[in-house]
Amino acid sequence: MKYHNILHEDMSNGPGLRTVLFVSGCDRHCPGCQNPQTWDKNSGITFGGEEAAEIFQCLEEDYISGLTLVGGEPLMPYNVPLLTELCKECKNMFPDKTIWCYTGFRYEEVKDLEIMKYIDVLLDGPFVQELADEKIMWVGSSNQRIIDVKATRNNNHEIVLYK
Repeated sequence: MKYHNILHEDMSNGPGLRTVLFVSGCDRHCPGCQNPQTWDKNSGITFGGEEAAEIFQCLEEDYISGLTLVGGEPLMPYNVPLLTELCKECKNMFPDKTIWCYTGFRYEEVKDLEIMKYIDVLLDGPFVQELADEKIMWVGSSNQRIIDVKATRNNNHEIVLYK
């Protein structure tokens, strides 16, 4: 897997200060995407042990609320295996930190992926330029949902929105 950037302290991609991983690769190509430079899955830097250690070092700080996965598209099939392992390790090391994931997929399309066991909040749905709304916190268009994954899984996959 390749990535474009790791932000150590970000306030735009979830509550509190978060560590953010921008992964490479997205086949969706939504018009108006804020990160089109991440669409090519072969662009960026190869993600490996040093990068994972960098993320874990950030998460050791008490003031970091958790990890956010953005892209590109974190849930593209070629990104999921490595990100599943990263999220699993994050949850083992930092059980009180939250993992947020932005995806153009709908929850219903990805709910059975193993990675979903480790994601706390899924911001789902493609960005739709005609529905863009800057007033909605954390997402770009009104069709996108901010889903409490654990509550949704406990509710027989009936969507529970994050509050």
